Amino acid sequence: MEALLKETLNTSTLKRTGQGGGGCINQGEAFITDTGTYFVKSNGKSKARIMFDGEMASLLAIAATNTVRVPKPVKVLTNPKGGSSIVLEYLEMKGVRKYSRRLGHELAKLHQHNITLGVQARKLENTVTKPPQVTTSEEVSAEDGGPPKYVTQFGFHTSTCCGYIPQENAWSDDWLTFFAQQRLQHQFNLLEKDYGDRDALGLWSQLQLKIPRFFRDVTIEPSLLHGDLWGGNAAEISSGPVVFDPASFYGHHEYELAIAGMFGGFTASFYEAYHSHFPRKEGFDSRHKLYQLFHYLNHWNHFGSGYKSSSMSVMRSLLKGDY
Repeated sequence: MEALLKETLNTSTLKRTGQGGGGCINQGEAFITDTGTYFVKSNGKSKARIMFDGEMASLLAIAATNTVRVPKPVKVLTNPKGGSSIVLEYLEMKGVRKYSRRLGHELAKLHQHNITLGVQARKLENTVTKPPQVTTSEEVSAEDGGPPKYVTQFGFHTSTCCGYIPQENAWSDDWLTFFAQQRLQHQFNLLEKDYGDRDALGLWSQLQLKIPRFFRDVTIEPSLLHGDLWGGNAAEISSGPVVFDPASFYGHHEYELAIAGMFGGFTASFYEAYHSHFPRKEGFDSRHKLYQLFHYLNHWNHFGSGYKSSSMSVMRSLLKGDY
């Protein structure tokens, strides 16, 4: 692997710094090279390439908006001994403190970016030169280095992983359909396959019929999302906040705050700043809980039935209107 890194980074020097990272899914390590320090994140599983390709696409898409800082991705590599790695710019990061409010503003600007492109597109609808209506992977990809194009649908041009489970990102014109089928139904399909839990499936059969009630009088436009923004995926450097480990797609901006509220790590100033751009609309609390359901289910599928009780509790609460 070291030989592959030297070739990729065009360096004769490759020195481990002893600074690691990663977590329960990936392993990370920083390396000093002839041209600077890089962070390499690795996973030995056979489908790790899907995860890291999705992460690279997500980082490129977020970076192209010029709203919130992300580590610059360099390349995704296939490890000679199995699995895959992603090579990233190394940033000296620490927990978010000084820049908490700024992070809230910048996250809102990320979510507003595509909506603003849509406003501009509609203003030009009657002109001779119309802006492209983006729905295909080739058009929406930020890999060409060009400016982001207006995206009219919900989804993403490639698979991304929230954890190590690939997410369904096929384009859809309707957010409710996308979220119910490609987020929640996908998780329940995995639960049925691995656990055959009839209690959970029974509650889901009731809840899916009532999902539209949580979105009455709510207009939803696609926003580019980080997709997995919990406290462990945000930090700060000397110049400002940073977000990393994204699992991006275009979705409802409220979705982003679901996992942020589950595990802490974000201050009141962060939320105040964010909601100064996107004020809470009627029904926000119920939608927030509905979006959290995805993450409880995703944790159940990742880490086992310890997350069953939380998942069941959220579904019962939503069915009762107890939120």
